[in-house]
Amino acid sequence: MAASAQPPAPAALSAEQAKAVLAEVIKAFGAPENAQRMEEARDNACNDMGKMLQFLLPVATQIQQDVIKAYGFSSDGEGVLKFARLIKSYESQDPEIASMSGKLKAMFLPPMTLPPHGAGTGGVAAS
Repeated sequence: MAASAQPPAPAALSAEQAKAVLAEVIKAFGAPENAQRMEEARDNACNDMGKMLQFLLPVATQIQQDVIKAYGFSSDGEGVLKFARLIKSYESQDPEIASMSGKLKAMFLPPMTLPPHGAGTGGVAAS
């Protein structure tokens, strides 16, 4: 049976449209109520990566969903993933999108610190 109950596929956004939506998402993270929600989630996570995924990621996903659903993306995790893939596809073509994408990720992903080269990694590459 065809997936007829699915919402319409998101319109393919041009680079300029993607940039505008990305700017709106970044702005949404800066809204006082969302900044407060993110701060609380960050406090609950205590810099623990597992807890970051448990507390911070759902809040970040919800904030993005609230913005991108107006652009035809489904208002669930899948919509956010499709939006992220779209942005990723433009990063190599548009330095401004790449910069904005990095700024967005920095809002909800902890800075990744690499251990000093060869320090106790046993030669296993971290992925």
